[in-house]
Amino acid sequence: MWDVEYTNEFEEWWLGLTQEQQEALDDRVMLLAEVGPGLKRPVVGLIKASRHANMKELRASKGGALRVLFAFDPRRHAILLLGGDKSGQWEEWYRWAIPAADDLYDTYLKELTQEELVENDDVES
Repeated sequence: MWDVEYTNEFEEWWLGLTQEQQEALDDRVMLLAEVGPGLKRPVVGLIKASRHANMKELRASKGGALRVLFAFDPRRHAILLLGGDKSGQWEEWYRWAIPAADDLYDTYLKELTQEELVENDDVES
C-alpha cells in the first residue's frame, strides 16, 4: 500500500462534496493507494502544464467531472493537493487549478525539507 496524504485545501473541498461524490472519490483514492505511481488512464491523467513533472490528476465522474490534482513526493507518498469539478469549464478549471496546485506542492516540499523528512537534493526545483 502507498501512503496518501492531503492538504487543508483538499480537505475543505472534500467536506463540501455530496456523499455520492465522496464515495466515488474514495474508491479512486483507495485504488491510488493500492496501485501507486503506476496507476494510469482512465483513473489518472498527466498534467503537462505543471511546473512539476510528477503532477497528475485523479478522475471521478460520479456527480460531475471531479478532479484531484496530486503528486508523489520524494518519499513516494501521494499528496492530494486540491480538487474541483470541471463540469462545463473544461479548460478554465485547469488555468487556475494547476498554478494553485503547483504552489501548494512547492509549500509542501519546503515543509518536508524543513522537517528533515527529505534531503534538499531530493526535492525538484
